[in-house]
Order: sequence, then structure tokens, then C-alpha cells
Amino acid sequence: MKLRQIAHSRTGDKGNVSTISVIAFDEADYPLIAEQITAARVAAHFAGIVTGPVTRYELPQLGALNFVMKGALGGGVTRSLALDAHGKSLSSALLDLDLTAPEHPEGGKARQGKS
Repeated sequence: MKLRQIAHSRTGDKGNVSTISVIAFDEADYPLIAEQITAARVAAHFAGIVTGPVTRYELPQLGALNFVMKGALGGGVTRSLALDAHGKSLSSALLDLDLTAPEHPEGGKARQGKS
């Protein structure tokens, strides 16, 4: 299943830093998201776009993760030649990550995603 099936996201920027929050629609899905969406995985997903470190902050009480990505905006909004200088499309790209649904004890998949 795709991350977008169980979460939504928001993007922010400051200079050459992009932040992406991933928020579970249902708090029951937060552990799956927290387990599978790591800083290393986000950095690999944006390899070639993000040139600096990616730091993950956990907000379990909100069912959310926040990723701070340095070197993500081509030098910053006022210097970038990118069509998306603010990096707003990065959140949509992150939601395209695949998740592996946990197995039910009976052997079936726990969740197939929401419509």
C-alpha cells in the first residue's frame, strides 16, 4: 500500500531547508508509519534532490512525524531555479512511498488501505 492511503502531509520551507510532516489519518496506523518511514529512507527517496542531512522528529501524541531536510531547495527560495522553489511537491512525492502492511495473526494483511 502507499503511504498516502493512511496519511497526509504538509510541507514548509525556510531558506534551503524543507520540512515535511507526515500525519496518520488514524492513530492506529502511526506505529506502522513510524516503523517504516525512517530518516534514512526519506534521504534515499530524495537522493539527488536533498544534499544535506535528514532529521526525523516523532510526535506520537499527534500521530505524526516531522522530517527536516537540509540542502533541499537548490540554495533557497530566492536563489533556486527550480519550478517548485518552495518544495511543496516534496510532500506529495513522499506520500508515494510503499509500505508493507503487517500480517494479521490469522495470516492475512492487517490493512489494505482506505479509499
